[in-house]
Amino acid sequence: MTNKKENIMREIKIEKVVFNVGGMGETLEKGFRLLKFLTEKNPARMKSNKRIPTWDIRPNLAVGAVVTVRKDLDKILKRMLTTIDNTLKRKQISENNFSFGIKEYIEIPGVEYQRDIGIMGLDVTVVFKRAGRRVGIKKIKKGKIPKKQTISKEEIIKFMEEKFQTQFI
Repeated sequence: MTNKKENIMREIKIEKVVFNVGGMGETLEKGFRLLKFLTEKNPARMKSNKRIPTWDIRPNLAVGAVVTVRKDLDKILKRMLTTIDNTLKRKQISENNFSFGIKEYIEIPGVEYQRDIGIMGLDVTVVFKRAGRRVGIKKIKKGKIPKKQTISKEEIIKFMEEKFQTQFI
């Protein structure tokens, strides 16, 4: 029997972990401080594009804050998964990514309550990639990526079960 080498272009990697908080006014400022406290990076403010009169939202009004983390992803992801007891629902998984919410940031191991922030939650999105993804994203000499380079739900489930012992219900 010959040992078949696995194709390195098919290897799945975690590209980034995105933390997201929504709100307006004082709630958004607290969310901004929360993301800065958790990641030690400056969050970006997300602005609305539409006018929604029932929620008092107008175009260019700050309605959220977001931080993207690209280093020490395994360590960060393990901490975030412990808050949800390492279990995810299958409907939380999409093509190339999955998302989950943390109801209170004090559930994260090693994080203490901050009086100026209060009790808040946040959303976490984990984005996966395969080698060659940049070819379809770059501006100069952009190429096409075949459909087989996308990462399916089943592949994400297998990856998370093997690497992080995550259970899916």
